[in-house]
Amino acid sequence: MSRSRRDDPAAGRDRTPEQRERDRLEREARRGGAQPAAKRSAPRHDAPPPPSPDYDDRRPEAAPDARLDPTHDPYDPRDGLGPLRDRPEPGRAGRRARRADPDPGPIEPPGADRAAARRIAARGRLPGADRAQPRPPLRIQPEPPAPRAAPAGALGDETELPIGIRRVRRAVAPRSSRTIVTPPGDVPAGPARARRGPRARLGAIVGLLVLAVVIVGLLMLFQPFGSAQSSAVRVTIPQGASARDIGNQLSDAGVVSSGLLFSIRAMLAGKRGDLRSGPVTLHKSMTYGAAIEALTKKPVVTSEATIDVTIPEGKSRRETAALIKGKGLKGSYLTASKRFSGRLNPFAYGAPKGTRSTEGFLFPATYQLRAGAPVSDLVDKQLAAFKQDFAGISLTRAKRKNLTAYDVLIIGSMVEREAQLASERPKIAAVIYNRLHDGTPLGIDATIRYALHDWTQPLKESQLQIDSPYNTRTHRGLPPTPIGSPGLASLRAAAAPAHVDYRYYVVKPGTCGQHAFSSTFAQFERDSARYTAARDAAGGKSPTTC
Repeated sequence: MSRSRRDDPAAGRDRTPEQRERDRLEREARRGGAQPAAKRSAPRHDAPPPPSPDYDDRRPEAAPDARLDPTHDPYDPRDGLGPLRDRPEPGRAGRRARRADPDPGPIEPPGADRAAARRIAARGRLPGADRAQPRPPLRIQPEPPAPRAAPAGALGDETELPIGIRRVRRAVAPRSSRTIVTPPGDVPAGPARARRGPRARLGAIVGLLVLAVVIVGLLMLFQPFGSAQSSAVRVTIPQGASARDIGNQLSDAGVVSSGLLFSIRAMLAGKRGDLRSGPVTLHKSMTYGAAIEALTKKPVVTSEATIDVTIPEGKSRRETAALIKGKGLKGSYLTASKRFSGRLNPFAYGAPKGTRSTEGFLFPATYQLRAGAPVSDLVDKQLAAFKQDFAGISLTRAKRKNLTAYDVLIIGSMVEREAQLASERPKIAAVIYNRLHDGTPLGIDATIRYALHDWTQPLKESQLQIDSPYNTRTHRGLPPTPIGSPGLASLRAAAAPAHVDYRYYVVKPGTCGQHAFSSTFAQFERDSARYTAARDAAGGKSPTTC
């Protein structure tokens, strides 16, 4: 027979809190008038049956949690769970009992089984299992706390939103943080996206740059907004020329901006093989589509015959008069070009008072005229072309040097005569600017040739000393008028010369018009000695290889 806790004081030290609570309840029941189990009635025949042979109370799973057992009756004293309270009786008797004793105490089984039930409840094991290993005390797991309502922005707090809006995912953040709603298809921000952020932004920037380049290229190629066409240009397309060659020719004439883009545009239009050869009248600053259409359109055959007159760059009025002889025009070119006749006002360009000659204002180009037309029609077209093309030249740098538009025209006429290479035009203009600034004579022999009307024969020493305002060897400053009609490239070079410190230049022997530039007179003398030696070796002729 097992001893009670009262017989063995040390037995209570190893009891669980649940068992101690049960002992306290038993003590309160005894003080309230409950009788010991030995003085009660005889044992009942409905005592709990012995455990099944298959039952092993040494295994932890032999005492399952009663709260999880669906067959558990909390008011059945045979379940071994210790003293329980009475089930309140229904009706008026139950209400009187609850008013009389709100805490009726534990239920004890009647008869002799009460002591056994108390021992079972106290020790946590079944009758007849005294020698078996004690069952581990039943530990009632507390209910998990109800999830606390997380504040706005807590991690894992998800709110279902209407269709079309993704679930809002709130991260743990202060109350002041905002909830970001991402539309469908967007990836929520996270560590992986943060690592890919710079790479994604770089890719987006590269994509935008590529898109911008493509858009600019398409705009340059197709020119949807068009361009302002200017003066007419007569161009002769050679037989068998390719689309690229035709584009380069049109680009040099100022008809289109780029020969390469012209050929690409013709290829995209499928008209590379339809570009016709021969003379054609176009306009400057045409779009690629308009130029291609003009070159693929069949020429209109009229009953009235026309002639083409080409005026080269740099030619004077006398030289031009000799070129147009026999072209079928009526009248004298020198007489028609002697006065402006109200077609152009030279004083608007800073020409000095008394200027009557149209020298320099007769723009060089190819003009289409009616056969037998008066030569004054050609002069009028030349003056109109100059007025239109010269308006597009910037004179900012020239005005800073106190030079007028008429001075730029004079400088351009000298550059046109001296330069045979396009790359040397700004350098020769810079030499003229620097010598004007120094106050030294220009020393350009082309002005002497203009005064002598001799452009082919070598100049003699006596001719270099003639007394003429056009002799820039003996007179400082610019000549009184232009010495010819410069082209657009020479006019632009005269308006914006190169930023160089050159003061001298002389032809390099063995080249086709290339010059040796120098900033000092000593270097110029060495270059001149080399040129003189080469000319003497050539028998007094120019030592060039053109």
